[in-house]
Amino acid sequence: MAAEKTGNVWSRIVRFIYRTSLRGLAGILPLALTIYLIVWLAKSAESAIGTLVRTFLPEKWYVPGMGLAVGFGLVLVVGMLLRTWLAQKIQNALEALVKRIPLLRDLYGGLKDLLGFFDKSKLGQAQRVVVVKFGDPPVRLVGLVTRDEFSDVPKGIGDEDTVAVYLQMSYQLGGYTLMVPRSMIEQIDMPVDEAFRFVLTAGVSESQGESDEESEST
Repeated sequence: MAAEKTGNVWSRIVRFIYRTSLRGLAGILPLALTIYLIVWLAKSAESAIGTLVRTFLPEKWYVPGMGLAVGFGLVLVVGMLLRTWLAQKIQNALEALVKRIPLLRDLYGGLKDLLGFFDKSKLGQAQRVVVVKFGDPPVRLVGLVTRDEFSDVPKGIGDEDTVAVYLQMSYQLGGYTLMVPRSMIEQIDMPVDEAFRFVLTAGVSESQGESDEESEST
């Protein structure tokens, strides 16, 4: 009997250590990875732009961090210039030139679409969070409507009763774009960033984790 009680005590201690370690890891790892990514980007920008600055500036005048500051200032200047009519014309001309080169066209177009995909200022009515329903009883998949008008694409891809829905894969940088009838989707009131986080983590969100802990404690 004493041995059984001792075993139960040790089992509880091990479970406590395991759960506490997981909670600590979940609290530290996202912040640590975020800081690491920011530091890595800053060092990469400093190394690349700093090398360029040194070619125009005497070495004794160079101060660590100047490359990063120049890069940040350059981004601001370009952003301000792109508000002008002339800069927009130049940008359109350069884009037209790039789109004539097969490999660069695909790379540039993909990167531009990806960045614009998360630009809230460009999110129109077409880009909204929905659930796609399959089968009976229906299985629901969370997705993002990326297009609901197909007049500028070849026939056969979609029509007025079709929408394009992007379905993100959990724990992966990838997904599928499905052309589905409008009757198969149901719009939900959820921000795009929260929907992507929900799908990427397979439905394991912070609020869900907290509710699970509350249920265990009760």
